[in-house]
Amino acid sequence: MASLTPLPAAQLLGPTEIRELAARLGVEPSKRLGQNFVVDAGTVTRITALAELGPDDVVLEVGPGFGSLTLPLLAAARRVIAVEVDRALAAELPVTVAARAPQFAGRLDVVTADAARVGQLPGEPPTVLVANLPYNVSVPVVLHLLATVPSLARGLVMVQAEVADRMCAPPGSRTYGVPSAKLAWFATARRSGSVGRAVFWPVPRVDSGLVSLVRLPPPDAAAVRGTARRAEVFAVIDAAFSQRRKTLRAALAAWAGSPGAAESVLRAAGVNPALRGEALGIADFARIAAAAPRSAGPDTIGRS
Repeated sequence: MASLTPLPAAQLLGPTEIRELAARLGVEPSKRLGQNFVVDAGTVTRITALAELGPDDVVLEVGPGFGSLTLPLLAAARRVIAVEVDRALAAELPVTVAARAPQFAGRLDVVTADAARVGQLPGEPPTVLVANLPYNVSVPVVLHLLATVPSLARGLVMVQAEVADRMCAPPGSRTYGVPSAKLAWFATARRSGSVGRAVFWPVPRVDSGLVSLVRLPPPDAAAVRGTARRAEVFAVIDAAFSQRRKTLRAALAAWAGSPGAAESVLRAAGVNPALRGEALGIADFARIAAAAPRSAGPDTIGRS
């Protein structure tokens, strides 16, 4: 079990310091950007410990905000690449690090960008994703980063508790759906804890959950490879869950061209046409895509 001993050498931020920073910068938490800042030093210390970072790890942090999580991450990892969409917060982050952890200031790279669209990252490829993700875009951001940053081997993300349940849900469960299936293409996901709403500013209306991710190779690699194949699999997933109450024969009719065509593809893939999408794992969806006689549509990586 990871130690929860507070990390030395970085002066962590608390509620008073964060509110003072916000007042000085004239920053008000944005509902549009889904900004809820962690103001509890114990929580960021816990997240950093659960991430089990090593001295060679390069962390990709999404939405560092005022830097409450960035500071302990810098003390635990070799480098931190912080992606922040808010220009004022991105500009202030190096200043905060220089003031509160000057010995680690050289470990920080700040990228001012939308994490759901970010492309080239500076420096060494990141190995670990650690982030407090905005509730409204958490799944698209995770899918985009896993797809575009292949060096990411694992991650620990904090998301809305309900979203955490969906991300980790197995086939057949009540919460299993598009996010669960698409995420399974890239990684295993498991719940690593809960975070109460009181540690945030402003206080959200829901609790949060921690999700651990471990990268996996794509399913059925012999038949389904590369970005184009992934797009086809994701198109099948979208079609299968677009009408949850319908059988796969009916739900995939538009995707395949007709109910009969859908049934032919399903039988070729070894999948019972009378099943519903919620019964299938990612390997099943991959076999269906591989059995289709044509491309199943555009890349739908960001849809959830």
